[in-house]
Amino acid sequence: MTTMSLRDKKLMAVVAGAALAATALAACSSERTETPAAGGETGGESGGLVGIAMPTRSLERWNNDGENLEALLQDMGYETSLQYADNKVDQQITQLQNMINQDPEVLVVASIDGTALGPVLDSAKAKDITVIAYDRLINGTESVDYYATFDNYQVGQLQGKFIEEQLGLADGAGPFNLEPFAGSPDDNNAKFFFSGAWDVLLPYVEKGQLVVPSGKAPASNDEWTSIGIQGWESAKAQSEMENRLNSFYADKKVDVVLSPNDSLALGIEQALDAAGYAPGDEFPIVTGQDADLANVKNMLAGMQSMTVWKDTRTLGEQVATMVDQIVTGEEVEVNDTETYDNEVKVVPSYLLPPQVVTPDTVESSLVESGFYDAAELGL
Repeated sequence: MTTMSLRDKKLMAVVAGAALAATALAACSSERTETPAAGGETGGESGGLVGIAMPTRSLERWNNDGENLEALLQDMGYETSLQYADNKVDQQITQLQNMINQDPEVLVVASIDGTALGPVLDSAKAKDITVIAYDRLINGTESVDYYATFDNYQVGQLQGKFIEEQLGLADGAGPFNLEPFAGSPDDNNAKFFFSGAWDVLLPYVEKGQLVVPSGKAPASNDEWTSIGIQGWESAKAQSEMENRLNSFYADKKVDVVLSPNDSLALGIEQALDAAGYAPGDEFPIVTGQDADLANVKNMLAGMQSMTVWKDTRTLGEQVATMVDQIVTGEEVEVNDTETYDNEVKVVPSYLLPPQVVTPDTVESSLVESGFYDAAELGL
């Protein structure tokens, strides 16, 4: 993964000087499907309609992402059609076709299944509608023009290195009992999350410093789907963790769980809590991602060790900028033209850097930035 490391360094140099201003999240709305522009000649020189397709309302982050991007575009003078698909691929395809029939300037798509949207997006391409893949790469089609996301391999690297440092693995410590999880097999990002973490941790598994009593330790990154949790569902992660605890931990303790995101971490933590693991210093190390409210509270309560925070407000700002650049005919800003091959083309991408948040940095990272109010977290 040497090229990835070099790219990471270049990416950090590109974004280090950028002013990523925090935009207040739009308040949760009703299930509207189309909203007229909110007053304004404040931007969006050419105006027009932008379709926004989000996967589900069942995860906190997608509510925030959709409503934030909608508010930004409306403030710039665009009309928006924001739709959530309840994690149903057929429903998302129907929603996209309905948007395409309205002749939008741009479609912004956070896909449910990154391999299923080619035909419907081909109909967008036939009408010269530009498509931006939002946070999840859309695979197997020419009909995606840009991709905007965080550096997903780096997300996994941050999780793996956190475990490495907390356990002293580089100094030879061990053995420790590890249980690894991976994300939804239909989400292209899950592959990058797992690969980033497993590139750090697999050598310690092979040396015996990390032991996986359940046997669910992929021999390579390519086997990540064998431990994937479909739909990123907390309940499925909880059930899987309960099964592992009941089957393999009658006479031993879990030391660390690699969880790729907060939704899975929440279920894993519920299983550990129910099995008698006490919050605090004796609770296993559990990783996460997204800084979901319930997980940040668990961090403060001693039930989660870290989360990788992707300030999705900055992602929304970047996508809104890209939309405006497309509509006004400007050059669209990207900073990666090599990494994200969707099996048909390399999709020009803009990557943003994630960061680690621990219980000790919740206030300085999440509260001082305005991402959460102190009162929401009980601080």
